[in-house]
Parts: sequence; C-alpha cells; structure tokens
Amino acid sequence: MTEKSNVEFSEREALFFHSTGRPGKIEIIASKPMATQRDLSLAYSPGVAVPVRAIAEDPATAYDYTAKGNLVAVISNGTAILGLGNLGALASKPVMEGKAVLFKRFADVDSIDLEIDTEDPQAFIDAVALLEPSFGGINLEDIKAPECFIIEQALKEKMNIPVMHDDQHGTAIICAAGLINALYLTGRDIKDIKIVVNGAGAAAIACTELIKAMGTPHDNVIMCDRSGVIYQGRTTGMDQWKSAHAAKTDTRTLEEALKGADVFIGLSAAGALSPHMVKDMAARPIIFAMANPDPEITPPDAKAVRPDAVVATGRSDYPNQVNNVLGFPFIFRGALDVRATAINEAMKIAAAQAIAELARQQVPEEVARAYGTSHSFGEDYIIPAPFDPRLMEVVPAAVAQAAMDSGVARIRIEDMDAYRQSLKARLNPTTSVLTLAYEGAKAHPKRVVFAEAEEEVVLRAAIQFRDGGYGIPVLVGRQDVYDRLRAMGVADPHSFEVHNSVNSPLVPRMVDLLYGRLHRRGYLRRDCERMVNRDRNIFGSLLLQLGEADAMITGVTRTYSQTMREVRRVIDPVAGRTPFGIHVLVGRSHTVFMADTTVNERPTASELADIAEGTAAVARRMGHDPRVAFLSFSTFGNPWGNWLENLREAVAILDQRGVDFEYEGEMAPDVALNPAVMKNYPFSRLSGPANVLVMPGLQSANLSAKLLRELGGDSVIGPMLVGLEKPVQVATMASTASELVTLAVLAAGGIAV
Repeated sequence: MTEKSNVEFSEREALFFHSTGRPGKIEIIASKPMATQRDLSLAYSPGVAVPVRAIAEDPATAYDYTAKGNLVAVISNGTAILGLGNLGALASKPVMEGKAVLFKRFADVDSIDLEIDTEDPQAFIDAVALLEPSFGGINLEDIKAPECFIIEQALKEKMNIPVMHDDQHGTAIICAAGLINALYLTGRDIKDIKIVVNGAGAAAIACTELIKAMGTPHDNVIMCDRSGVIYQGRTTGMDQWKSAHAAKTDTRTLEEALKGADVFIGLSAAGALSPHMVKDMAARPIIFAMANPDPEITPPDAKAVRPDAVVATGRSDYPNQVNNVLGFPFIFRGALDVRATAINEAMKIAAAQAIAELARQQVPEEVARAYGTSHSFGEDYIIPAPFDPRLMEVVPAAVAQAAMDSGVARIRIEDMDAYRQSLKARLNPTTSVLTLAYEGAKAHPKRVVFAEAEEEVVLRAAIQFRDGGYGIPVLVGRQDVYDRLRAMGVADPHSFEVHNSVNSPLVPRMVDLLYGRLHRRGYLRRDCERMVNRDRNIFGSLLLQLGEADAMITGVTRTYSQTMREVRRVIDPVAGRTPFGIHVLVGRSHTVFMADTTVNERPTASELADIAEGTAAVARRMGHDPRVAFLSFSTFGNPWGNWLENLREAVAILDQRGVDFEYEGEMAPDVALNPAVMKNYPFSRLSGPANVLVMPGLQSANLSAKLLRELGGDSVIGPMLVGLEKPVQVATMASTASELVTLAVLAAGGIAV
C-alpha cells in the first residue's frame, strides 16, 4: 500500500494496542441468535441439512444461505511486508488482520486473514485455489515481485471469484484517479501525454498497464528501473513483465527521459527525482512521487523549481495522498454485490473515474471541517479525502455497473438508485464523523488540559493524544509526573508541559479570578487559595478560563457529580443553556444519542426542550438527521401517570420554537425504536425510528446508559458534556485511555459543545 501517515506512536503503545483485551484485531460474531436449543438446532444439526441440500442442487444458493457473498480472504506469504521486506508469513498476520479491519470499517465487507507459509509460487497458488468455495473474493497482499504477477495471474485463471493483488492495482487505481483530475486541471488529453514511470515493481507495472488501458499510447510511456530506461532491445536486468513495457526510444537515463515529459510517476526510492529533472519537464508538470515511506521528491522541493507543478505523494501530511483505502474496500464491495467472477480492467477504470469525479464535487461540510477550508477541487485536492463518507455510495456502484456492462456479473442490480441508498445505510455515519474529528484535530491541534495527570490511564491518554498529532496535552500534576512518563517509555518526559500549583506563576491570577467568582457565595480568600493549590479540577478549569488551554478532560479519580461541582465553581453554563450529558451508543449501522444521562435530576419542560435541541445539534454534527423521542413508561397517555406533563409541555415548547428536526412524545422505548410497534401509532410525527432519546429524569437516564454500556453490544461514547462556556469533558472513573483521547478530540474539535 502506497501510504505514509504522519501519526506517531511508541512501540510500547503499538504493542499495547494489539495485545490489550482480546489479542489481535478481529473476532467472529454469530449473525443469528444462539440463545436456545432450537436456535442451535437450526444453526447446526439437523436444521443445517436443509441449506446443504439446496446448495448441492444449486451452488449459486451458497450466496443466499451462507456468508460467502460478503466474505473476502486477505492472503499473504509475508515476502514483502509493508516497507519491512521478507519477514515471513507469521509476521505478516498483524498487517493482514489490519487489512481485514479496513474492509469492515470502510465497506462492511467481512474479511478473514490467511497467512500461507511458503515462498513457492505454485504451492501458494494451489493452496489458495482450493479455497474458492469458502470466499466471495481474494485480496492478495504483501507478496514480492515477480512472484506476485505469477500468483495473481494463475489465480485469476483458476478461480471464478474476484482476485486482486492490492499492492499492484489499489495503488494503480488511486493513481489513475488523481491523474484524470491532474490532466483535467492542466488541460491535457490522456492520449497525447508523455509519461515517465520510475520503478518497475508490482505497483509501477500495474500503474503503467492501467494508464495504457485508459488510452495512453504504448510508446508515450517510458519506464525506468535501477539500470535506467527500459527500451526495446535492452537485455540486461529484463524479464517478461518489464519487456512488455519496453519503449522505442533513444533515451537511456531517467534524466534524459524526463526532458519535456508531462507526467512523472514514481514508485521507486526517496530522492530519485531531483529538482533539476523537474525543471526540465513540460509546462505544468504532473508529479506523482509515491515512494514509501519518503517520496522521490517532496512537494515543497518540486514547487520550489516549478510552482506550476501538480504534485501527489503517498503521505498524509502532504496534499493529494495516493491512499489505497480509497479503493480496495469499495471495489470488492461492488464486485461482491453483483457476484462478479473477476475484477477486470473495466471495473478498475470505473473505480478510478468515480473517485476522480468525487474529488470534483463540493466537499461535504464534515470533511471540510476536518481537513480545512482549502479542500475544494484544485491543484492541492485532486484526490478525495480518505474518509469522505460518499466513497461508499459512489465507488461500489460504479464498479458494480462496470461488472454488469463487461459481462462478469452473475446477477444484475436493476435499481441503481436504491442500491446506492442501501450502500449508504450499510455504514454508520458516526464512524466517519469520528474519524474526521480525529483528522480535524490533526489539522487544527488544540491545547487540552489533562487534569489528573498523576494517573497512569490519563498519562497514557496524554501520550497518545500528543503522539497522534491531535494537539498539545497540558498536564496538571506534581513533579513526579516526569518520572512516571519516563517509566512509561517516554524518552524526553520534560518535553511535556506540566503545571504544578506548587510552583506555577499563574496561581495568584487564579486565586483572584476564583475569589472574584465565589466571594459572595460564602468563600473566603484563603478558601480559594486552598482550592487552587489542592484541587486539580479547580486548577485545570482556571487554566481554561485564563486562556492557557482550549479544552479540558477529567473525571477518572472522582465521581461525576463531585467533578461537576468543582468545574462549575469556575466555568458557567452558556447563557440561556442547560448543561447536560449525552451517552452515544454506536452500532454497526446505527447510532442512538441518549440525554440527559449525567446532570439534571428532574428537568423541567423548558430544560427538556433545551436538552432535545442541544442533543439534536450534536447528532447533526455527527452526521445524522435527528429524530427526537421524549421517552416515558407511557405512550400518548397510556397508561396515565404523574410525570407526563413535563414531557408534553416540552413537545409544545418545541412546537412554539419551530425547530427544524423531527420530535415526538411521550412514548415508550419500543414505540420510539421499533418500526413494527410504531405502526400502531400512525399519527406519530417521526418518519422512522428515533435516534435521539430524551429521558424524563436522571435516574432512568443514567441507569439505562450504564446498563447498555455493560450489557449491550454497541460501543459507547461518553458521557459527553454539553452546554458549558468552555469545552470540558467529564469522563467516567472506568474510562480507558482510548476513551479519554476520544473525549479530548471531541471537546477540542467542537463536536461536544
């Protein structure tokens, strides 16, 4: 994969991530209920005999009765692991598990990694070919050249399911998408350009083949390797794959070949392209420097000699990242959905064209907010952002259509608009927004107070926050924080900013500010001095008030209510707003926002209406169209109770305010969430299941949230605190480091406000 991230982390953190809890990154979860003896009898013997007989009679029904149609094998022998070389099949397993996770995260494709312990191409081919009954597709990965060419070609001939070596074709497809847009911007036709490819490995050859398939004449492409130009008649260092791209040319070196060239495509080594060579290229040169981990030339160096250049790399810290994750999940998604027998050139070109077209469309607000306002189509944005949620709608549909048009689809999709909608529904938009929130934090890093920095979990979160590039952690703790950081493997602990009330020059200003707030509430100045010197939440909140930081995370050492009391001594609610807490329940394809789960014990009707509005706003910022249900044990007065008037008045208040989201109540949870039950109330104003649940009181809300956290299958974010003048998040005492980092990112990024 041509990809280099600018996220940094320690070896210890990486090993901790892969080993904590259940080792590895994937697990198998049953998709059918397995609670009763009858469930087991249907799942296995004797019930399983029925689909067995059906498949034996008609093999195509395996797609109907088994997971085959949504199952891809990620297969490697570990001979070319990332940039690490031949480390063996077993060492490749973390990478293959990671690829399986990407399939699921981006395209809802189930995937299993298989590591085959052989370097014999024929043995590898035989092993994989025998797996065809098990899988709907095969993703080959990290196999060295030239064996990868032999293996892929043989498997494509032997197997009647899609087979793709992503290291070759994934890079080629994204490169082609970027090239389409670069040519568009510079006013060129792909049939008339002169291209120089530096590198003759798997990805370089795949890029060359795809570009030629898109219309560039054979003799307009010159390929170079370590020995120079690959020309017709050359005999040294040649093989059948290089020979296929030998050009009729008198040039013999990369420098000679680049004179007057329109396009440079590099998949070679850092520094291979000199500024002098760039200077000799044609007007408005197109440079794709994709060497991993460092490009053939950096964009600043290229632009220094040719400001008119359009430059792409494989790195996320430069514009125009050629990232395979834009392609392979969605290509397999489309291929699986039409039960394609192969991934052919037409499907690859369709994917490239769809990705290119997406970059030319207006960038969604959530993507622009994460990556910055410069993300509109132009020289610095010819390839979509890797986490653009529209990729899931656009690319599989284009691939599926190309498969049908080219005759490799075994079933047809008759309604493509409905298919696109089904693709959108497969993924939870929250996951994309959370990813974008992390990208936004990297693009606009903030200073975040970690108020309990003497706790190991907090320090671990602060390290992850800084190493991930999300911002600057501002630690509140005693002097031994540095010793603790050193013990956790931080090489330079004093590079962290630590604030200690014992020696902080800010203490006098803090005392003045706090005394000014509290002297009419019965507090003496010495009381304020004591709180500033002894209470980390007071001290951290005052750092926010003094402008020393942008946000704060706390809560792991004290109860939520106690922490809130301390924070509220320093930070007020937003004028006219009611502070409240939200638990966000994130499933595979759904998200539910539950409020108020932490602050208001018995909210008034006006407060309930405020909570509904505030939670709906958070839901929108997380990619959802809010549908609000005011929950109760009663549904529209049945049965009648003593605590319904507040809920009914809250609905009336929203009617008066004329809000722009759906809301209804009072109703029981099953009415709010179950469409079948909701049908009994055809007058309901909700167009579908509610995704914002406003609870009638703190007891029911907090109990429900904690029960769902402990017993439910969903991931839980929060509680998120909304409605204070400064971004403060109060975590739970059981929070993990990862959860603390997420809350810090959400606070700094303005999602939880």
